[in-house]
Amino acid sequence: MSLAVTLPAPPGPYLDSGLLPGDFYSYQDLLSAPEREVVGRLRDFLRTEVAPIVNDHWARAEFPFQLFEGFAKLELLTWADPQSAEPKPSNLLQGIMALELAHADPSIATGFGVHSGLAMGSILACADEEQQRRWLPAMSRWEQIGAFGLTEPHGGSDVAGGLETTARRDGDEWVLNGAKRWIGNATFADLVVVWARDVDTNHVLGFVVEGGTPGYSATKIEDKDALRIVQNADIVLEDCRVPEANRLQHANSFKDTARVLRSTRSGVAWSAVGVMLAAYEIALQYAKEREQFGRPIGQFQLVQDLLVKMLGNATASLGMMVRLAQLQDAGVYKDEHSALAKAYTTVRMRENVGWARELLGGNGIVLDYNIARFVADAEAIYSYEGTREINTLIVGRAVTGLGAFV
Repeated sequence: MSLAVTLPAPPGPYLDSGLLPGDFYSYQDLLSAPEREVVGRLRDFLRTEVAPIVNDHWARAEFPFQLFEGFAKLELLTWADPQSAEPKPSNLLQGIMALELAHADPSIATGFGVHSGLAMGSILACADEEQQRRWLPAMSRWEQIGAFGLTEPHGGSDVAGGLETTARRDGDEWVLNGAKRWIGNATFADLVVVWARDVDTNHVLGFVVEGGTPGYSATKIEDKDALRIVQNADIVLEDCRVPEANRLQHANSFKDTARVLRSTRSGVAWSAVGVMLAAYEIALQYAKEREQFGRPIGQFQLVQDLLVKMLGNATASLGMMVRLAQLQDAGVYKDEHSALAKAYTTVRMRENVGWARELLGGNGIVLDYNIARFVADAEAIYSYEGTREINTLIVGRAVTGLGAFV
């Protein structure tokens, strides 16, 4: 008598359909035909190159550096090269690309976003034309990788007023001293945007520190249980000398830093929707294949209730993000718009991954069944780029006219 146990194949975040099953109201139809082609190429790459390897790299907490070559071939960032005549993608297209990346894996999405959104975004927003010509071409081709150093060991939500890293002018150079923490990509980055407080003016300035600069060191943070593929680092700056030519010429206060964060915060909200859709898709596939009491569990009312609640969360969040992208494209969106999106979608994301884990039962805690990775990674997305509490206070100030920050 055989004692072998037959289980359904581990579900992944992709079904046979070419579209996201969770896009229940077909929001992707708002993209133009060329934009849909870009999304399709990215989705195919993520399906074939990322999905098969991601659990192994997550378990080993190692980054799959071979993906950089693939990202370069997709030419998703070539528009940022000042010499390119290619138009900047719409915010809707950029948002759905962020969704697709997180739908495949939140760590890969984070690494991509740190490079393209935080690092390149800082240079696009705060560098002069000469600096953009110097750095952006290689970054757009993934030949030089960027990182973004703002958060500090003693400063997270209060970093705007409590930045401890200092910058002191010394002739044609700046001397940086301080420390940064949780800096993604920093262990291997070629260019790190570091924010520091000018000791003479007390203004927050931005600098591009090149990898290998004396006085700069980055040490990988070990033993994380979320976003394990992301190579977060502790950065130490000890009399690190940076030329004036590497000071971002249009970054003169924390308001300039906030301009970058306003855009990337919406990107994190898009990532949360991607995680929601992945959790829903994994749960849906499992519910169709897993049998109990002689029939698929998807035929039970309580399982369908979980699936519909997950679909509702994803649909509502996706609708919010589409409208936010439209406000961005119209140039009328505000900090509170991004803040509400980040606060709302990450709460719904937490619900979805929890319900998906519940639906998979014991298999939900096994890495091979994929949802465990999303459950763990969702906790990091919930916290970074502004906690729910901080984003709530930003929205609360906007609607009441009264600031409740300490």
